[in-house]
Amino acid sequence: MTGPDDLVARLRRGLAPPPSTNGRAPAVPTAEIDDLVAAALARADADGLVDVAWVSQDTPVGPLLLAATPSGIVRVAYAGEDDVLEDLATHVSPRVVHLPGRLDGLRRQLDEYFAGRRRHFEVPIDRQLSHGYRRTVLEALSEVPYGHTVSYRDLAERTGNPRATRAVGTAMATNPIAIVVPCHRVIGSNGKLTGYGGGLPLKQRLLDLEGSAMSLFRD
Repeated sequence: MTGPDDLVARLRRGLAPPPSTNGRAPAVPTAEIDDLVAAALARADADGLVDVAWVSQDTPVGPLLLAATPSGIVRVAYAGEDDVLEDLATHVSPRVVHLPGRLDGLRRQLDEYFAGRRRHFEVPIDRQLSHGYRRTVLEALSEVPYGHTVSYRDLAERTGNPRATRAVGTAMATNPIAIVVPCHRVIGSNGKLTGYGGGLPLKQRLLDLEGSAMSLFRD
């Protein structure tokens, strides 16, 4: 299978000038090739040839890998997660390209969130990586507002399966869109923090940012 970065590598090779008669390729400024590659990728995106665009975004909690399809945000992953691009190529489309421009809206909103100026993300979500009951749980989770938390039991009840707390936990553990779909807002029924993909210190940090550690959300 072609790797996610192979397209950019092929573009760079294709844009390099051919060797001259003395066998040496004329020097071309790297910036010029970068501009040509960026233009080619933008054209491919405009022509609908890029199925998944991605970028790495620096944040106060470390780098996040952001990915989007034409339908919306499909992945927000922490730095410690393995093989994210390869999984996207396998489960979404092999046409995965580093294309920061498509993620500009989310990048701006994440900056605002970490600066305390945004309480709700206004970006379309592509939930194709979540299926069945897990998707139902994550859709319900998206209704838990900034500054509040919900227990696994409450979330199970909201989805009509009050005994499905373990399945709710599985949905949280496999949430493909961290922060934007706020699994950090889910805590134990006793008010204690429970597992989180980014680690409990990061979960606590996000809750502290939102001022929500023990403010249980109820309808």
